[in-house]
Amino acid sequence: MRASVEQVWNWLGEVPDPEIPVISLTGLGVIRDVAYEGAELVVTVTPTYSGCPATSVINFDIEQKLREKGVEKLRLERQLSPPWTTDWISEEARAALKAYGIAPPIDGTAADGVIAGRIARMSGDNLKVACPRCNSTKTEKVSQFGSTPCKASYRCTDCLEPFDYFKCI
Repeated sequence: MRASVEQVWNWLGEVPDPEIPVISLTGLGVIRDVAYEGAELVVTVTPTYSGCPATSVINFDIEQKLREKGVEKLRLERQLSPPWTTDWISEEARAALKAYGIAPPIDGTAADGVIAGRIARMSGDNLKVACPRCNSTKTEKVSQFGSTPCKASYRCTDCLEPFDYFKCI
């Protein structure tokens, strides 16, 4: 008996992001679709960016989880358009990021197609990034690149703690 699409989504919700294990791939928003084509289960995945080094690990983890659950006929499809955006991160995942010590992306700052606005947002110079530890917005960007390419390094000038900010894409 094949699993329902809803059950498959639940299983995929158990697969952690390899770089940030406190959030799932579904919470991150990289699982775009789950559907059956005949007897074959098709899982559509949109990486956070086309050169993401974790893509192969993500695909391996998805396949491993579904094989453990008895899925025999499986195909993973990579979908690059529309490109992934931080708007796809669930509220639960944003809360988990903050609890883990990573400032989640600021709502409304993801790419909107206007290049000048996107460059300003990516530079983060005008962003009021709240410290995930003390909630102060008295923070400063230390580096455009943090522990991974999708994060920037910040420091809180109130509690003096360093932290990563999940950049808006």
